[in-house]
Amino acid sequence: METLLLLFPQFSFTAQKEEVYFRMLGPGATQAAKMKEDSSRQKDKERTSRLSLFLAKSGSHENVSPHKTTNSTANNVSPELALRWSDSFEELLSHSDGVEVFSQFLRKEFSEENIEFWLACEEFKTIDSRTKMLSKAKYIYTVFCETDSPKEINIDYNTRMAIQRSMAKPTKGCFEAAQQQVYNLMKKDSYPRFLLSDTYLHLTRRRGPGATMFRRRSRSCVFNERGEAAC
Repeated sequence: METLLLLFPQFSFTAQKEEVYFRMLGPGATQAAKMKEDSSRQKDKERTSRLSLFLAKSGSHENVSPHKTTNSTANNVSPELALRWSDSFEELLSHSDGVEVFSQFLRKEFSEENIEFWLACEEFKTIDSRTKMLSKAKYIYTVFCETDSPKEINIDYNTRMAIQRSMAKPTKGCFEAAQQQVYNLMKKDSYPRFLLSDTYLHLTRRRGPGATMFRRRSRSCVFNERGEAAC
């Protein structure tokens, strides 16, 4: 290569030096150089793809602290409304503010993919356009249902395979079984913890001094003036 540099001093970059060198060796060597370059480009694309997937998986959790307070949406929720959310999980999800606060709680638990998937399915069922339905179905499958997807949800194998097969011709009910599994998981696992979380108690304890007990007929919890729950 030193001889090459003396003959062609204008080539200062490694890639350029290799190209000239292979040209000197003949057509066969030039083809080998091209194959080497294509292989290198393919490896770069694969690395970029893996990096993008990693960022997609980790980005939603970025700068999330378990002790981070709720945002302005939660701060505008009245204690009366917050107490209604303890009646049932269905009551919580029937309020947009309830969905937002619950989403914040799941984000702190690093499981916000569950509510995001559920909401995406609710939106999917309202789509009438066949073209839009196909596009939305592929998006939901790629983001939430496919193995190793960026926000993979916890569903059983048979349900996952059924969704995969339906992607060729998706229907409004193609995510129904998976949505029900995720709904049950949130209702039985996340929702009870939400009612006892600082996120929720922060809202229900916002009462003036002098109040002794805030009781509400609830199938879930009763809260006292300190925001403590008796379930």
